[in-house]
Amino acid sequence: MSVSVDAPARARSSLILLLSGVLWGTGGLAGSLLARRAGLSPVSVATYRLLLGGAAVVLFVWLSGGLRGVVWTRPVLRRIAVAGGLLGSFQAAYFAAVALTSVGIATMVTIGSVPVFVTAATAVRARRLPAPVTLLSVALAVAGLALLSSTPGPGGWRLAGGVTCALAAGAGFATLTLVMRRPVEGLDFQRTTAFGLLAGGALLLPAGLLFGMGMPVRADVVAIALYFGIVPTGLGYAAYFRVLGAASPVVAALATLLEPLTSALIGEVLLHQHLGLQGWCGAALLGAGLLVGYLRS
Repeated sequence: MSVSVDAPARARSSLILLLSGVLWGTGGLAGSLLARRAGLSPVSVATYRLLLGGAAVVLFVWLSGGLRGVVWTRPVLRRIAVAGGLLGSFQAAYFAAVALTSVGIATMVTIGSVPVFVTAATAVRARRLPAPVTLLSVALAVAGLALLSSTPGPGGWRLAGGVTCALAAGAGFATLTLVMRRPVEGLDFQRTTAFGLLAGGALLLPAGLLFGMGMPVRADVVAIALYFGIVPTGLGYAAYFRVLGAASPVVAALATLLEPLTSALIGEVLLHQHLGLQGWCGAALLGAGLLVGYLRS
């Protein structure tokens, strides 16, 4: 009986995780537009992303009455600090990798390493090797991402440093995926998202101010910033944290791979940035890996 009840719930959770990956993918276009039109550095864009997303979710939780009765226990404060630290450090390490290499290499290594780290950690915790189907889904998805995101970039120490930063970012997000699966009494997914994003934004704020946070108050810039904070950040992370504990950790990690896939498809459709044969083969492999992981769940 437990299997018949749990299986549909896990399948729904997997679909919501995939939705969060698609929402994050739209943030790539929104973030690049915000940086271009407002003249912001990548670190400043990341700071705005976390602060605006956190503020939007806090406002929603407050209007819905979710802030009443919050007890700021030590476990609650610790969980918010951990979530903020991991979100902020993930963004900082990722954009450091972008600065040292390129967007393609940084994205490929960061996002591609997340399911590998999660699969390895899950196997160590369970003290057994991953199932062959799990290994197949991860291998297909990472191979597809490599084809989809491959781009020429610098070599030498810059490449080594960039890959190191990207691996640190991937390890940070993998840790976030595993840590947030364990619930904390008095802290639901909405509060975790709200205060975690705000804490991560506060962590990045000194660097953002150093690089400049000035933004022109124009209708197009404000609209992009609000969309960037509310939809791919606030709603995307809220959806991710909502079902993280009910879904397989490997499927949760694989869902992050939809971010670069969605960004690439948006670029193909809206910006006419043609993927080419290699890109479409990569998209097909990535989609196959996600499908295998979803069916496995």
